[in-house]
Amino acid sequence: MSEDFQMGAIAATRAMRAVFPATPLLKNEHLSEKYDADIYLKREDLSPVRSYKLRGAFNAMRKLIPEHQVFVCASAGNHAQGVAFMCSHFGVQGVIYMPVTTPQQKIQKTKMFGGANIEVRLVGDYFDQTLASAQQFCADEGAYFLSPFDDDNVIEGQASVAVEIEDQLGAAPDHIILPVGGGGLSAGTRAFFGDRCAYTFVEPTGAPSLARALEEGAPVDVSPINSFVDGAAVAKLGMRTFEKLKDAQRSDVVLLNEDRICVSIIEMLNIEGIVLEPAGALSVEALGEVAEHIKGKTVVCIASGGNFDFERLPEVKERAQRYSGLKKYFILRMPQRPGALKEFLSILGPDDDICRFEYLKKSARNFGSVLIGIETQNPDTFPRFLSQLDDAGFTYTDITNDETLAQFVI
Repeated sequence: MSEDFQMGAIAATRAMRAVFPATPLLKNEHLSEKYDADIYLKREDLSPVRSYKLRGAFNAMRKLIPEHQVFVCASAGNHAQGVAFMCSHFGVQGVIYMPVTTPQQKIQKTKMFGGANIEVRLVGDYFDQTLASAQQFCADEGAYFLSPFDDDNVIEGQASVAVEIEDQLGAAPDHIILPVGGGGLSAGTRAFFGDRCAYTFVEPTGAPSLARALEEGAPVDVSPINSFVDGAAVAKLGMRTFEKLKDAQRSDVVLLNEDRICVSIIEMLNIEGIVLEPAGALSVEALGEVAEHIKGKTVVCIASGGNFDFERLPEVKERAQRYSGLKKYFILRMPQRPGALKEFLSILGPDDDICRFEYLKKSARNFGSVLIGIETQNPDTFPRFLSQLDDAGFTYTDITNDETLAQFVI
């Protein structure tokens, strides 16, 4: 651990107190009992912009003003809101580039935080186009491009999360679980704590930027990425963040399936009333991967953000059910004869429910293709159900995990 970095992070944390209070570090009894450990959640979802991103933006701006008066970023989410909030706070101008496809909710929140101090520019269908436009603007106008993670001042600002954890616990935790996108939060936290605790770094399977960087010895582009976990879906780890993470062990990086992450989003919402975005739920879901290593220990999960659009809730529930084996979809070849449908329905158990039934086409005069969705309360009922389908002579294809086909018919 660099003493200079530690002192810089502490200074940044103290300066932040003039803008917003420390986010809570709360012991979660449900998770603590489930994993037989003292599990704490660092609630970055309770910051003024519902994520930790304003920390890095604050630290960069306080160091760069008055030399720079115009700050530019490219972001469709939390970084945009953090930059907007701090532009308003410091009274400087911000130009925020967002993809044309950005949901209106995120655009409006960014405008709300920045007010008259920011201009939002919608450019490009894809983020690469948005980023190129933002960087070109900086080159033309001499504005400062504020990276969401690959900036020394931003990394130092994100390390304030670690400073607060140590202040609130009175010591470093035994184990800390960190979501990873571009690496700003994890780099800052690891640089502050050094070897005083164990780490688990968590990435979505569809964007393994840290895992690949450690395997290759340098950041590599892992495109195309799955953007579902938008707060951690980064195609390439930052060079500066990699410098602080390059001696991490590949075995300390956990990759989680996007559907699996949805299980924790639903669980935390239903049981704890905590609203987490997909990236914010990464650390909670990763507890299951390290359960044997954390028994009896003090563990901190960084709940990195709670900017969740509730219009996504049906999709999240759907993904969670499919991952948990509670919902499956089939293409069923249904005989075109009286009694065939009744025969099929008789196979369903008392806890099975048809959640989708749609004739797709008649594949022959005597048969029709049916898209059918079955929802149950216990995943163990599906083997019985499929066995009875086989015994009755029904022909079917399970398309639950066929992502390509599911995009068109589910």
